[in-house]
Amino acid sequence: MITRIKRNKIKYLFSGFSFLVMIIFTCNKNPSLAIESMEIPRLFVAQYTSTPPEINGVIEAEIWDEIAWSTTFIDIEGVLKPKYDTRMKMLWDEQNLYILAQLEEPHIWGNLKQRDTVIFYNNDFEVFIDPNGDTHQYIELEINALNTVWDLFLEKPYRNNVIVDNEWNIKGLQSAVAVEGTINDPSDIDKYWNIEIALPWEGLKRGNTEVQIPRNSFWRINFSRVNWDFSLNNNSYQRKKDEKGKFLKEYNWVWSPQYVINMHEPERWGYVFFAENTTAQRDIELPEDAHLLQWMYAQYRNKLSLARQNNDDDTPVSTFWKGKKVMFEKQTLQDTVYWVTTNPKTEVVYQIRYDGKLLIQKE
Repeated sequence: MITRIKRNKIKYLFSGFSFLVMIIFTCNKNPSLAIESMEIPRLFVAQYTSTPPEINGVIEAEIWDEIAWSTTFIDIEGVLKPKYDTRMKMLWDEQNLYILAQLEEPHIWGNLKQRDTVIFYNNDFEVFIDPNGDTHQYIELEINALNTVWDLFLEKPYRNNVIVDNEWNIKGLQSAVAVEGTINDPSDIDKYWNIEIALPWEGLKRGNTEVQIPRNSFWRINFSRVNWDFSLNNNSYQRKKDEKGKFLKEYNWVWSPQYVINMHEPERWGYVFFAENTTAQRDIELPEDAHLLQWMYAQYRNKLSLARQNNDDDTPVSTFWKGKKVMFEKQTLQDTVYWVTTNPKTEVVYQIRYDGKLLIQKE
């Protein structure tokens, strides 16, 4: 979403830098709480199903009734409560990952009908998927109320010389929209619109090089909803403008908070666990290293911000986690720069490459 990021670049840099300064201050003031106090992403357990839902947008399949909704979405910066609720569910089987989302909306509208156009210029629902959680090679999918699709593949986040493949399509993608109300009709008040999606594992292989179906394991996934204030022109909906003729800023509501106005920080996305055994779902917790990874990426973003100001800082950062000292320090391996941290509990070595890619060295 190049346009949206440019529009919010100043705010993103300011809020992100302020957040990092706060983290560093906290680390120095009370290092024993630094990592444990980090905000961590949300968790959803996707249940296996032997009966796939019909992709029609209508919540009539019994299997969906058995699945609890996610927590309602929150503002992307993690503070404000959105004016309209959004929630989702997930299922999976041997062929597909299934997603059902419900978006409350009193005025449901859309006018973009061409595939791979910039869908977030309408109100939309967005899916972001990073199968191996390394923050690189991830999928973005956007759908509006007309069921118009924009799917693209990103080799890297925008912060690191992004290469966007807009020609790429999710092979076998199915999606459907059902409206409780009347779309593009300002004369009435609508209730909500549902989006139902089937993502074939085969169509997700490009970003999933290790395992095709993530049985009993985690993927990093997040969901976003873009919502615009509107005005009517000849009884037709359009994005609202201010007195100078500029479009008002959009709202960004997400499942797992990003804490900055930027969906393209994949390290902040939520964790989805694909459970085969339904009886074990209540026992699923976030990975043990979730706090540690959030702390590492906070340090990485700070180092990156300083470098962009021509103020490189190679000073190691240290704190305490579970009573043991943890270091975030620079290493150069075969002419490649990494920032490295060792998990003091498991001895697993985490490396964040200069471009943000996460590598995990296990014995």
